[in-house]
Amino acid sequence: MNIEIKNSNYTTQEKLQILADAAKYDVACTSSGSSRRGKKGELGNTEACGICHSFAADGRCISLLKILMTNHCAYDCKYCINRASNDVKRATFTPEEICELTIEFYRRNYIEGLFLSSGVLKNPTYTMEKMCETLLLLRTKYHFNGYIHVKTIPGASDELLAAAGYLADRISVNLELPTEESLRTLAPNKTMKTILNPMGKVQNTIAAHRMAIGKTAYMERSRGNQLLNNGIFSEISKRNYRESLEEKKKTDRLSDGKDGTLPSQKEMGRVDGLLTWDNAYQLAPHDMSGLKRRFAPAGQSTQMIIGATGESDYTLLQTTQQLYQGFDLKRVFYSAYIPMNEDDALPGLGTPTPLLREHRLYQADWLLRFYGFQAGELLSEEKPDFNELIDPKCDWALRHLEQFPVEIETASYARLLRVPGIGPKSASRITHARRYGRLDFASLKKMGVVLKRAHYFITCGGKQMYHTPVEASYIMRQLVSVDKKDVWNIEHSNESYVQLSLADFGIG
Repeated sequence: MNIEIKNSNYTTQEKLQILADAAKYDVACTSSGSSRRGKKGELGNTEACGICHSFAADGRCISLLKILMTNHCAYDCKYCINRASNDVKRATFTPEEICELTIEFYRRNYIEGLFLSSGVLKNPTYTMEKMCETLLLLRTKYHFNGYIHVKTIPGASDELLAAAGYLADRISVNLELPTEESLRTLAPNKTMKTILNPMGKVQNTIAAHRMAIGKTAYMERSRGNQLLNNGIFSEISKRNYRESLEEKKKTDRLSDGKDGTLPSQKEMGRVDGLLTWDNAYQLAPHDMSGLKRRFAPAGQSTQMIIGATGESDYTLLQTTQQLYQGFDLKRVFYSAYIPMNEDDALPGLGTPTPLLREHRLYQADWLLRFYGFQAGELLSEEKPDFNELIDPKCDWALRHLEQFPVEIETASYARLLRVPGIGPKSASRITHARRYGRLDFASLKKMGVVLKRAHYFITCGGKQMYHTPVEASYIMRQLVSVDKKDVWNIEHSNESYVQLSLADFGIG
């Protein structure tokens, strides 16, 4: 599809207003995950603590200049405000304009890096070529050494995907919806194969680069994961996952994507090719010979829209776990669906997905990544959705009271992590401190344990903090009264769902 661009009457400021606003639905702005120091003669750095300075009302980081290259789009995804059939203001940045904006914002200390996404202008390859041209200019002409996160366009050529990976710090291929059936319904121009195929190539290329410099093929995770044999990143879980894939191939019981499981590599085509530096060189006529960069050092991520289709939290969490295990993603992001278009296939305009549901999925995602939980432990077909009244960890604990109370003096690190109110830091402090003396509840509080949740589930020296019954209905009532203020705040934040505008910075 050929799209005529009619934005010559817009100033750069007007384009910025249009395209920064259009980008607010594209999430995944967090700390960089990269640690490249500044260089003489170049601008910026990617120190992990240097990205997250400010957050919008919904909790998303706004320290990156987050814009679309264009909101023109050849696709007609039903959930998207920028779909081809919508009558909205359209604008397109040139690569030079994006570079100048990034540098000027950086010099004014508004941002620490760039988050670049785009609609599909003409076709995926053309769009990706323009995005790569932008990144190449930033790295060479403008000598920008800061953090860049780029959202790739599924369907673009391998050469352009390679170029994006070598020029950016983090690369994303958005899954958008968790099943093939949902994609067919709401995004007819996209398929699971065109999304997962580049995702697999990015994974393999990152792994090859890591092994070439003497690291493991897998991305770094929290050090505590080394002590969690049941976690999704443990060697046992990785081996079990590989064996399950082999078993699927042998028995030919391949998923079609309708049950929430991802298609196998056989279904989506082979993804064992590497995106080599030679591929990236084919970004003619631009020269990349002077650049020597690792491929996507901060890893890759993806995003799923929550609530546009009828999948349960169980399906979403299963898909998340498979993405982490199958593609070694650094993060999976969730975006609560905001009704913007009228369509019979979509929820009504007055029924946005509660941000509380998104919040519970993020909490569960942390349990997968840091606490050693598996998706099947938190939810099941019989219990497919999270309890809105309490967080997923408390909900799990109440359904497994036979494992409590936990004795602080003797419990392992992995078991301490399963106690509501105890996180990785406080669990590590407990296991370290108890070598040198006995612990009491006052010392637990100093270590960061949230006793208003934890005291129902622990004993210290064989004693409870208070004489309370270990009984599900009683603890549930107490926990709900503790959490109801937080729940209210999250639910009512739907009323003011906004991204900070440029005016908040005194611009425009």
